Amino acid sequence: MPRFNDALDRWFKISENRSTVGTEMRAGLVTFLTASYIIFVQPAIMTQAGMDFGAVMTATCIASAIGCLIMGLWANYPIALAPGMGINFYFTFTVVLGQGINWQVALGAVFISGICLILLTLLRFREVIINSIPDDLKIGIAAGIGLFITFIGFVQGGLVTDHPAILVQLGDLKSLPALFTLGGVIVIAALLQRKIKGAILIGLAGMAVLGLPFGLVEYQGLISAPPSLGPTWMQLDILGALDLGLLTIVGVFLFVDLFDTAGTLVGIGHQGGFLKDGRLPRARKALMPDSVGTTAGAMLGTSTVTCYIESAAGVAEGGRTGLASVITALLFLLALLFSPLARMIGGGYSTEEGITLYPMTAPVLIIIGGMMAANIARIRWGQWDESLPAFLVLIGMPLTYSIADGMALGFISYPLIKILCGKARQVHWCMYVIALLFILRYGTL
Repeated sequence: MPRFNDALDRWFKISENRSTVGTEMRAGLVTFLTASYIIFVQPAIMTQAGMDFGAVMTATCIASAIGCLIMGLWANYPIALAPGMGINFYFTFTVVLGQGINWQVALGAVFISGICLILLTLLRFREVIINSIPDDLKIGIAAGIGLFITFIGFVQGGLVTDHPAILVQLGDLKSLPALFTLGGVIVIAALLQRKIKGAILIGLAGMAVLGLPFGLVEYQGLISAPPSLGPTWMQLDILGALDLGLLTIVGVFLFVDLFDTAGTLVGIGHQGGFLKDGRLPRARKALMPDSVGTTAGAMLGTSTVTCYIESAAGVAEGGRTGLASVITALLFLLALLFSPLARMIGGGYSTEEGITLYPMTAPVLIIIGGMMAANIARIRWGQWDESLPAFLVLIGMPLTYSIADGMALGFISYPLIKILCGKARQVHWCMYVIALLFILRYGTL
């Protein structure tokens, strides 16, 4: 075992990153538990497009594992990947149900967008994008993601519900999900303050065990056979997706993944201290996993794969190297065999028809959001040409419920304010291109 640990240490440079094998393994587990809801949410969404539930679940686990393995073994970052939330709704409700395009063609469009992402990554264009983002915007992105996942935690924990007149309102704090969410936040915060190792994992596991007698967590067994991949494997229609009328759809898949991943990498980079002089080392390697994962996922039978903001949970647990991502990948594969157990912790709790809450993982999202929001203090608030675009990003993400849309507010306003201030030359040319692309997207798509 010592020799094995030494080999892991050399490959992942664990000691160099001031971590341990045990910490990295624990971080990978925490990230998986926090993101495992996608194993069940993804097929539930895609089946509404006419796809097979079991096949999509298997495709989701395999595509996620592929992305995580590339991120861990090649890029050496503790960042997990899985089919992105938001873009899966676009796939089902806009492309398939809204425009009447069959899911095979939609998968073809996802595949083409993945190939485009691979090419852009090889040409280093995506790396140029990240390195051209001003520091204040990067901080705004990190803080915005924190507010975004906090809002998700509030919604999934039942602390916030929708309202027909004012959009959102306080949830029923007397309900079991809300009480467990608040309790989980308090317990985990206390463990963190007492500097107890594995605080997030201990809190998560403890709340899950406590939820059993209350019915929030339902014991469903331990092992089940992996669902067949047959109904979706290689069913994508690439030629159908090459139709000129569908290029817009390909563009949306490409555009959302491009900026969702960029935003998540910057946000996690800030949280984990990975950025050096405002830049992400090994950026090209870190940008390849979602490209390959998206391409492979389309062939397997799932939608766009992207870097997951839930990786912040593992980073907060101490994850600093790719070993955490490798552990997450293995757990995604194991979930094919132990899906009932994974669902007990990462699955949802149905309160009424059409409403599902996640009171076990919601506290983790809220805690991590609070950690990431601390970056707000680093914005140069006295400089309006820098701080206002950053503010629009950090407030735009939770209010639009989208990382990409929140980024658009800041990326469009930044060069325009600079121009009006007579500082046009201070703006990297890439920022002008990004702003124009955002304007074209919202003006024509």
